[in-house]
Amino acid sequence: MSDYTPRKSDRFAFGLWTVMNTGRDPFGEPTRGPLSGLDAINELGTRNVYAFEMHWEDIIPDTAGAAERDGIIKEAKKRMADSDIVCGCSGANTFTHPVFKDGALTSHDPKIRQMAIQKYLTAIDVGYELGCRLTNIWWGRDGIEVDAAKSPVQAIKRLREAFNYLQAYIDDNKYAGYRLSIEPKPNEPRGDTYLPTVGHAMALIATLNKPENCGLVPEVAHVRMAGLNAYHEIALALESDKLFGVHLNSQKPLRFDQDIRFGAEDLKESFFIVKLLEDHKWQGNRCFDAHAYRTADREEVWDFVNGCMRTYLILREKAVAFNRDAEIQGILRELHRGCDAPLPASADLRSADIDPAPLAARRYHHEKLDQLVQELLLGVR
Repeated sequence: MSDYTPRKSDRFAFGLWTVMNTGRDPFGEPTRGPLSGLDAINELGTRNVYAFEMHWEDIIPDTAGAAERDGIIKEAKKRMADSDIVCGCSGANTFTHPVFKDGALTSHDPKIRQMAIQKYLTAIDVGYELGCRLTNIWWGRDGIEVDAAKSPVQAIKRLREAFNYLQAYIDDNKYAGYRLSIEPKPNEPRGDTYLPTVGHAMALIATLNKPENCGLVPEVAHVRMAGLNAYHEIALALESDKLFGVHLNSQKPLRFDQDIRFGAEDLKESFFIVKLLEDHKWQGNRCFDAHAYRTADREEVWDFVNGCMRTYLILREKAVAFNRDAEIQGILRELHRGCDAPLPASADLRSADIDPAPLAARRYHHEKLDQLVQELLLGVR
């Protein structure tokens, strides 16, 4: 029987906030006790999680002075060493405090924009000290409900200004290898969020002073909230060499951000995401950004953690089986035969006589292929 025990070499990661989650939601109080960010580092590391992601405020109080901050960073480093876990990404919380109720990086008030950038400067400093080389930016409050109140053109200009400022800070401090990323989301907590998809974010990145230093961290749930295919969105970022990270979870389409355990609601799409990452030997961390059901107590949170990793490992094994399945590969060879033929010269193509009748009669075997995938996932192949 296959062993689905996670190993550090699998490069699994979790956001600290995922296991610190207390089950609180907009309609109800917490259903499980708190867990500190430092304790979360220990707990994840001892479960063979390779890395953690964080908002720096997950471990350092927003009001901490320099001495307290340095002490916490020292303690975090000790716990990281003790449990053999690394910091994969350092972000900032620019969505909880009411000062950001109408945006952070896109606020009309320059002082609020400065506060938001200041928070990300801290994220970069703390992240670099903890050994990570990425600050991921999810602008939870940078959106709008009342379009009359704010121009999206101006908002995009402010986002560009912020990213260029952060990049200049990285350069000025000689933080070698440090990069930035955008995590798109279409809505929630705002009615509409700026740059809601991978494609929107890539359009902004192309206009930055150093576009090569900014990438994407697509999240499955965010993509499905927009009614799109997360497999395709992640593939776009990967093919463009912009996949700086990935947030794996599960989601019923077109609903609020559910952050369900990976694979629980969209098994086939999850399978193709795993296959994409593994087939292309993507070198990044497989980070889970979800949380246990509100019905779970504190101990059951670790069932959620183990479930995310176990599902990925099972789907990884299924991807290997897909690539070795003779019948599946036979259909794919037929479908792909001649598909990479180069385009002829335009003069030749302009005068070519292409008969659509035999092309229209071509069989694609999609019904059979999809059924074979279904049977593979159901465990009968």
